This record gives sequence, C-alpha cells and structure tokens, in this order.
Amino acid sequence: MLGCPKGVTPKYSLKRLVPRLSELLGTESSPFCSAAGIVLEEKNWPPFCPIIHHDIANEVPFHLQKLLYTAFSTFLGIVLCLTWNVIAVTTAWIQGAGVKIWFLAIIYFIAGVPGAYALWYRPLYCAFRKDSAINFGWFFMFYMVHIGFCIVAAVAPPIFFKGKSFTGILSAIDVVSSHPLSGIFYFIGFGLFCLEVVVSIWVLQQVYMYFRGSGKAGQVRREAARGAVKETM
Repeated sequence: MLGCPKGVTPKYSLKRLVPRLSELLGTESSPFCSAAGIVLEEKNWPPFCPIIHHDIANEVPFHLQKLLYTAFSTFLGIVLCLTWNVIAVTTAWIQGAGVKIWFLAIIYFIAGVPGAYALWYRPLYCAFRKDSAINFGWFFMFYMVHIGFCIVAAVAPPIFFKGKSFTGILSAIDVVSSHPLSGIFYFIGFGLFCLEVVVSIWVLQQVYMYFRGSGKAGQVRREAARGAVKETM
C-alpha cells in the first residue's frame, strides 16, 4: 500500500496525515501526495482572496469550456441577484417596510450562494472535468431547483411578508407606490432575476443536449442499477 511502510498495517498509513501536513506547511506536498494517491486542489479563485479551486482553461476539455464559462456566469449571476436583493430590501426596511424581510433577504444570500456552488455548479464542473455521469445527475436536479427559485423570486408572490423579501415584479409594484426609491431598486432586482432565469434555461438546455448526445444518460442508468444491486446485497 502506498504511503504505508512494508510490514505496517493500513491503520498506521501516513496517507491521512498528508492534508494536515500540507496545511501546516502552507504548500502542496506534491511528490508525497502523488505517492499517497492524493490530489490536492490549490485554491485560486477569486484572485484577490482565493477560497475555491477553479481552473476551466486547464482542466476542462476545450469544446466544453464556453458552456462551462456560461454556467459559471449564472453562478455569478445568482450571487449578484441575491446581493442586489439584500440592498433593495435594506432600502425598503430603512423606509419603514419592517426588519423581518431584511432578515429573510440575508438568509437567502447566506444559504443561496454557497448552496448554488456546492449543489449545482461544482457538480457540473466535476462532470465536465472528470466525465462523471453521476455529477450530471446532481447538476440537473439542483439546477432545476435553482431555476424554480429564480422564477419565484422574479414573481415575488405574497407568501412571506407580502413577498417584499424578494425583489420581484409584484413586490416592486407594491413598494413603488409608497417608496419610489425602493421601488426602483426592486424593479432592477426583478430584471436581474429575469435575466438569470433566461440564461439558466439556456445553460440547462445546452448541458442536456451534450448529456444526451454523449451517451451519459445510459451510463447514469447503469450506475444507478449497479448501486441498487449493491444495496440489495
């Protein structure tokens, strides 16, 4: 076993210590990691404060890069939408709309941004990079949830606090009559959510066309069947 001296059981392998060692040294232990079968991804984005690993140009096949860049733009788009949503709702709160809608807007942002990255963008990135059918499945499931969320936000139905925690069309019409400045902010937010929906639907369509054309649909069914057999055994 790699990372384990001859005669030593896997229980005492050094493989588990590699990530911690790399963290303490502040660098990648490349030779050691390669010997242990571990790939450490260097955080490189955003450049001014790296928090994630993101390298489409070097890790994704050339013919898929444009589509993945567009998908990444929808991730940045939902970040922008939720950020603007907080700004607009804050303006409405200052003008007397109530603090509860502000707390909801903060919750949407805190849950939505990391959720979007972990639940649908990262799976798509891994699907394109590693050609993984299962990751495609995760992407489709949660990306449709993402699109549904954006549609609800763009409409802002009067469900929670008259819908004013979202900068949708219904809340914008309601707010602009009493607070014109907040209403303008809400209408801008409505436009951002609409644009996000349109681009996201296009991305979903293009990824699905590639998914079907590359034969990944059959691979997903085979992997699901294989997993079901393992569960029964």
